[in-house]
Amino acid sequence: MSSPRQVLEASAAAHQRGDNAALAVVVDSEGSTYVRAGAMALFGARDGQVGWLSGGCLEPEIEARAQLAATHARIEWMDIDTRDDEDLMGGSALGCRGRLHLALLPVASLVEWPALVRAWRNGEGALGLSIAGTGTVIASVGAKRHEARIDTASSSNHSWQVQLPPPRRILVFGGGPETPTLLPLLQTLGWMSTLVERRPRWLPEARHADALMELAPESALSACSREAFHAALVMNHNFEMDREALHALAATTIPFIGLLGPGRRREDLFRVLPASMHEALLPRLHSPVGLKLGGQGPEAIALSIAAQLQALRLPQ
Repeated sequence: MSSPRQVLEASAAAHQRGDNAALAVVVDSEGSTYVRAGAMALFGARDGQVGWLSGGCLEPEIEARAQLAATHARIEWMDIDTRDDEDLMGGSALGCRGRLHLALLPVASLVEWPALVRAWRNGEGALGLSIAGTGTVIASVGAKRHEARIDTASSSNHSWQVQLPPPRRILVFGGGPETPTLLPLLQTLGWMSTLVERRPRWLPEARHADALMELAPESALSACSREAFHAALVMNHNFEMDREALHALAATTIPFIGLLGPGRRREDLFRVLPASMHEALLPRLHSPVGLKLGGQGPEAIALSIAAQLQALRLPQ
C-alpha cells in the first residue's frame, strides 16, 4: 500500500483542482487482510488511483463505488468479507480470509480538507477522522477541526474513528551519490526530509528533499525544532563536516542517528569529539548505518539505509 502521506497529499491536490474524487477509508477490519483500519486510497483523481487496499483484486469494485460517492456527493459504504471457503476456492479466489469495512468519502464535500492535510504534513498533530453512519464527518489536526454533514447511501447509528500520526521527519546532513535514490525512497515510505547542505556541488540534490537548509549543523538545528525529527543521517563524505554534525546532534534528543561509513570512521570521529559527547551519542548512534543487504554502490547503500529506517519502531 502507498504511504498515508502520498494518499493525503494527492487527495488535497484533487480537492484543489476540483477532481471528481473519493477517498476510501478503512474504518474496520477483521482477520487476514491486506491493510488495517486507517488505510486509505484515492479514486477518481486526475492522476489516477493513489494507494492500495488489496493486492489489486478488490480495487475495481471499490473504484466503481467510489465513483458513485464522488458523483452523487454522498458517503458510500462497503463491507468486503472473504472469510468463507467459497471466497477462497471460487469466484475471485482472493486467497485472504478477512473482512474490510470501508467508508467512501466525496473529497469535494470536505471543505477544509487541503488545510487539514497541510497541517498534518507540517507536523501540527495527528489526523483524526470520525465518520458516523448518519453522514457526519469530523476531521481534525491539532487545534484545527472541520465538521461536514454529507448525504449517506445508508444510515446507521454507529460511528468509526481512525487516527493517522503525523509523518516521520528526517534530517539529512550532506548530499551525495546516495541522495537521488535515498530521499525519493524515503518520501515514498512517508518520511518528510530536510537536507542540510551548503556545498554548491551538492545543492542540486535538494530537489529530492522536502526542505533545504544551507547552514552549518548547529545553526540548522537552532533554526528548527530539534524534537520535530525522528531520525538524522550524517553522510557528508567529509570528515570535518561529519564531526560538526555529530557535535551538534549530541545535544539533541533525536532517537536515531545514522553515520555513513565504516566503523573505523566512527572511531576516528570519536577521537576528536569530547568524551561527554560519546556518552550522549552512543545509545542512539547506528554506525555503519544501513542493513547488510549485499550489493555495492550508492543505490545499494541508499536501499540499506531506507530498509533500516523502515524496520525501526520509532516513537511517533
